[in-house]
Amino acid sequence: MTSYQIPAACGESEIVEKRSRFLGCLQPVETEAAARAHIESVKKRHYDARHNVYAYLLRSGTQRYSDDGEPQGTAGQPILTVLQGAGVTDVCCVVTRYFGGVLLGTGGLTRAYSAAAKAALDAAGLRTLAPWRRIALQCPYPFFERLQRLLAAHEGEIAHSEFGAVIALELLLREDRAAAFCAAVTERSAGAVSAQPGEALLR
Repeated sequence: MTSYQIPAACGESEIVEKRSRFLGCLQPVETEAAARAHIESVKKRHYDARHNVYAYLLRSGTQRYSDDGEPQGTAGQPILTVLQGAGVTDVCCVVTRYFGGVLLGTGGLTRAYSAAAKAALDAAGLRTLAPWRRIALQCPYPFFERLQRLLAAHEGEIAHSEFGAVIALELLLREDRAAAFCAAVTERSAGAVSAQPGEALLR
């Protein structure tokens, strides 16, 4: 697993270029179906607009864009280029244009659609999904305090705990710290406690 950047939230923007309004609406999506649902939602909201241009990019490698009637290469591709340049994935951006009566030319269109997409992405912000590991272990009560210190030193978290004859713990640690933490637990407990990396996840 590798780290990914995704939108931290939804983001909206408005750019005015020679009386044409460009409204950006960006949303995190995890599937192509979710991306298409977002596109249809924006089209429904702005049914009276001249163009609803979009681009989306998914972690699976799927990427699509549409110029929606604008000259080829002046709208959807520039939006996709903004997303790719930001290193963001699992994202769908729709830019709606309300025509202002003045032709912008290919350069003007490209700049306006790019600016609206970038402003929407800036409004949304980015967050990083990094690979983590689940770790399950049985901890004797006398070792629990030391284990908590080890966990804090390795920037891990307790996801779940059950207090019985021993303490059953489910821990979360970043992938790059999991092996070192498990080794430290074995060493500090003189082999009495064994921690093995389990399921990988992104968070």
